[in-house]
Amino acid sequence: MAALRSASALRLAFLSAVPKRTARCLATAKAPSSLFDSLDTFADRHVGPDDHETSFMLSKLGYDSLDAFLAATVPSTIRIPAATISDASMPALSESELHDRAKALGRQNGQFKSYIGMGYHNAVVPPVILRNVMENPAWYTPYTPYQPEIAQGRLESLVNYQTMIASLTAMDIANASLLDEATAAAEGMVIAYVHSGQKRKTFFVDNAVLPQTIAVLRTRAKGFGIRLLVGDPRTALKDPELSADLAGVLIQYPDVNGQISDYRELADQVHASGALLVCATDLLALTLLTPPGEWGADIVLGNSARFGVPAGYGGPHGAFFAVTDNLKRRMPGRLIGRSKDTLGNPAYRLALQTREQHIRREKATSNICTSQALLANMAAMYAIYHGPVGLTRIAKKVHLFTQLLHASVERLGFRVVNNAYFDTLTIDVSPVCKNVEVVHAAAALKFVNLRRVDNTHVGVTFDESVGHEDLKTLVSIFVTAASGPTWVLASIPQPTATAIPSSLVRTSEFLPHPVFNTHHSETEMLRYIFHLASKDLSLVHAMIPLGSCTMKLNSTSSMIPLTWPEFGGVHPFAPVDQVEGYKQIIKELEADLCKITGFHSCSVQPNSGAAGEYAGLTVIRAYHESRGEGHRDVCLIPLSAHGTNPASAVMAGLKVVPVKTHADGNLDLADLKAKAEKHKDNLAAFMITYPSTFGVFEDGVADACKIIHENGGQVYLDGANLNAQVGLTNPATCGGDVCHLNLHKTFAIPHGGGGPGVGPICVAEHLAPFLPSHPLVQTGGDKAIDAISAGPFGSASILLISWAYIKMLGGNGLSHSTNVALLNANYMAQRLAGHYTLRFKNANGRVAHELLIDLAEFDKAAGLKVTDFAKRLQDYGFHPPTCSWPISTCMLIEPTESETLQEIDRFCDAMIQIRKEVDDIISGKQPKTNNLLKNAPHPLSAIVLSDKEWKRPYTREEAVYPMSWLREKKFWPTVTRIDDAFGDLNLVCDCPTVEEMAS
Repeated sequence: MAALRSASALRLAFLSAVPKRTARCLATAKAPSSLFDSLDTFADRHVGPDDHETSFMLSKLGYDSLDAFLAATVPSTIRIPAATISDASMPALSESELHDRAKALGRQNGQFKSYIGMGYHNAVVPPVILRNVMENPAWYTPYTPYQPEIAQGRLESLVNYQTMIASLTAMDIANASLLDEATAAAEGMVIAYVHSGQKRKTFFVDNAVLPQTIAVLRTRAKGFGIRLLVGDPRTALKDPELSADLAGVLIQYPDVNGQISDYRELADQVHASGALLVCATDLLALTLLTPPGEWGADIVLGNSARFGVPAGYGGPHGAFFAVTDNLKRRMPGRLIGRSKDTLGNPAYRLALQTREQHIRREKATSNICTSQALLANMAAMYAIYHGPVGLTRIAKKVHLFTQLLHASVERLGFRVVNNAYFDTLTIDVSPVCKNVEVVHAAAALKFVNLRRVDNTHVGVTFDESVGHEDLKTLVSIFVTAASGPTWVLASIPQPTATAIPSSLVRTSEFLPHPVFNTHHSETEMLRYIFHLASKDLSLVHAMIPLGSCTMKLNSTSSMIPLTWPEFGGVHPFAPVDQVEGYKQIIKELEADLCKITGFHSCSVQPNSGAAGEYAGLTVIRAYHESRGEGHRDVCLIPLSAHGTNPASAVMAGLKVVPVKTHADGNLDLADLKAKAEKHKDNLAAFMITYPSTFGVFEDGVADACKIIHENGGQVYLDGANLNAQVGLTNPATCGGDVCHLNLHKTFAIPHGGGGPGVGPICVAEHLAPFLPSHPLVQTGGDKAIDAISAGPFGSASILLISWAYIKMLGGNGLSHSTNVALLNANYMAQRLAGHYTLRFKNANGRVAHELLIDLAEFDKAAGLKVTDFAKRLQDYGFHPPTCSWPISTCMLIEPTESETLQEIDRFCDAMIQIRKEVDDIISGKQPKTNNLLKNAPHPLSAIVLSDKEWKRPYTREEAVYPMSWLREKKFWPTVTRIDDAFGDLNLVCDCPTVEEMAS
């Protein structure tokens, strides 16, 4: 009993040290006006500070109202009327009302089973992965793992993904995913072009490549001046003139019609000409087919969604991308590699980060700024759960079902066109039916979609979801169309031979690594998932105050509809009359985004912020061309711009001209005017972020836009910081012509540990005709550019999240969220004043929704870098702010509206305490090379060192419990600081082998 009393007393002591907080009211603190009003209003749950906390923060800043504070923060010249974004213009739904409306709209999506294929399948998501990864905020709320010491879980999972891709494709190295198959193919094309020294201008595409891929390639090729040809590459390569200018060839394996071809001879031809062979393929097929890496492919890519990711009306899906060793440093996107920490323990990290667009800017040939981490993690978990044996069983069943349908339809008189296949049949119906519509009509009666190939052919693609009853239904469709007997399927013997050519049957092993051969029971899988999640700091632990990233609440109520089969099970090329629910949601979301931005039209096709930048600039180029001004190719970009801005401009075929900024962070209008006038005959666009990346509303934004328009250019307003604008101003009022929005920032789509994201563009009326089209679904205007992404509506399923977010907040809630985001940032700036130097503020001493603190003085006084502060924050249980961007010596901090005053104070207390630790170094109490910051973070592996090994001039308690509340609530980093240089010099990007695990 004494021991129990002692333990109880210790716990009470811990609790007494936790900061006390008054009882929290709801954010509105207003009672319902009617008995019949909803009590589950979303704004009350989304906005962190309640009315009391809001008043407290305002008083600390010297204001008696939000209106007075906003007047000092946002220039009056760009303010919009309060009624523009209000409940009158955008009514709010309660959480339960939103749930009911989503259910009703989901029922409007026809529940057809699709066998359309074309790169999309009905994936079976194992429940253990659905519930514990896709629906788990510990997996979907983290950010890109730039701080690897608190991200080892998802880094390990992404290494599993890379290993899976490299093993199945038999390639040397794979990245951590790209946006979709079509854009991955475009990246492959550009690598081939750059590999030729940008001297060879021809890229040849086999005519059996997916049509959506060809459309995206057309868009991308134009910006780089690449000549894109489509046809039969075997015939084309006989032309010596073409071969001499050939950068690369793209093939599909199996192709869009299901045919499996032997490309060994073509690979030799391509390489003999000095070009690269790019292969788009299917992961499940590669369990049975000879992998491209064994017959000469240089780049291999495709869609990994078949491994346990819902179709979701087109996405989001993780594209895979693998290359030969000699191309690894040209590979776009994230790459996870193995390294070691300061104690020599193995650890994972983002490798080769110097390829990042933030660093390369206009020298970049790709603007990839993210990956599809959540979807890649799901695909990796799927492969781990099934293992090589399970994957092979699934593949064989799919193939056998395809063979059974082949035998059945041929017995009925139909003719299968492709004799070598894995899962797809292209069937000629003309021997039996005069009109292909007879077959489609019979399919519709059974609630089945077949691929519409042409007037005489249909396509059927099988996947893991097809069962015996489904197969019987498929056969019955062809029986009905042929007026044939009903006993066909039962009379067909199970095939004994494969329809895969013997020369292309896989003989090499795949996925031999222990991780893919261990976790096959649900118990083991569940434990592995949670073991990895326990290593990662996410929003379930603490605020993630990353500037320019807007890590706000990703509400459960907005996430729930995402995994309903009514939305998750829809094929992107399903007939439009079967997707009425999706159409209505997209229509409403586009209308709301136009209302918020002040623009005329919207396209949700771009599936990342960088893709939105590229789409917007491509639309601007098309507009100029339509006016006979296609020569306009100069893009002015401030030095303070996001790194993807110049990269996107280059991809769109524009020449980047930098514009200066003043010492106070404001745009140099004189320099802008001089350069706009200098290039007026060729000026295409001006890219500007507002508020600026320095965290301030600049007074001169409207003047800057006017200068551009007067010199014939268009204004691209980067919407990365739109969370500071909603309800107060908008891009159109500021003077923009086009903007992209980050739905994964302002509109609450989770960051997923590094993706997915959505970057729709909104445009003024004169640009609306040029919004992107799609080859298979009607989108865009009457002068539309080619497709930007594979899906007609990009990552359509997660549009549900932003649609729900806007509907539940309503106009008043959206505006209030922005107001509080600004207030939280300014309160934080006030609290940190005197401890850190605030780099930029407006004339009233105010910042926007984020603040930039400069740490340069501590380098001189204590030998401390930004990284040292970041790693020490990990010991306090926080994810560091954005580091060394947009200025190398600074931290950019953004608290968002979702964080309460208590959490904001906790972060400020941590930063102030770190400042005190810095003072000890400056005063000489701690040495410059061996101190709390230089040795941070301090995981358990460091704390358990022996006294002889410790060798540090501070106690273990000072290292891990610098604040009393950490004793009650402590997130532990899992490794000490990671050696980045070692990881890049010894680039290893796959899982440990059996031998390595044994050693």
